[in-house]
Amino acid sequence: MAELATHDFLKHLKDLYPSPGDITKSTDVACVAVFKNPWYIVASVAFATGNRPDAVPRIFKYVLADLEQAQDKFQVTGEQAHAERLLLARKFRESLFKAGMVAGYSKVAINALVSLHEATPEELRDTKPLRDTRIPIADVEAKGREFFCSLYGETADHVQGLLDAIHPDMGWFSNTIAYGIVYGYTDITDILETSYALVGTLIAGDTPRQINWHLANARRNGASLEQGKAVRQIAMEAASSAGIKWRDGVPEVE
Repeated sequence: MAELATHDFLKHLKDLYPSPGDITKSTDVACVAVFKNPWYIVASVAFATGNRPDAVPRIFKYVLADLEQAQDKFQVTGEQAHAERLLLARKFRESLFKAGMVAGYSKVAINALVSLHEATPEELRDTKPLRDTRIPIADVEAKGREFFCSLYGETADHVQGLLDAIHPDMGWFSNTIAYGIVYGYTDITDILETSYALVGTLIAGDTPRQINWHLANARRNGASLEQGKAVRQIAMEAASSAGIKWRDGVPEVE
């Protein structure tokens, strides 16, 4: 395992993402100093999709150490420090959960979440669902459509039409369950972080059509060209490290 996700390799992946610039206590709290670089989301889902869930706890411990170092620097303690650490753990869990919708719950969500759970301190675990499980299905469907349109922009009708055409149940499921319940919950991972999680998963899964969709979605929802290229590179290097090979290469960011 040592050669899969070493400290130096993880630092390299982190450094691929453009620097957010100087973070000072007067403008940002410690968590922002860490969360402005979402490399760990992309790397975690890519490793998990590559069937190497054992890399996920290494990434988690690496980023948790970064957060704790930032908290020491900015003198963040007590309830705020705990809330930031809990948010980090939840970002990992949410990213893997969302990745599982694309790449498979047994391999990506369950196995990777088990590995993460075993490495997560008790006080950073959740015991109840974060989502509201009482929302009527009609409201979920409407929410899913809204989120889908926000993500896909002017291409939303085309993509939804394709899903409806190949199997109407697929169109309904994607709109309602995937986008209304899973992806559309953005209290922990926002729309751009969700795009990054999907990009990392799809690159590791070697699905060029969907890679194109979600690279464009990331750009549409705030990623710069430089950031998009970095996310693509992080996903490719993590996936390659996990043994993934691409039949026809990986689409470029436009």
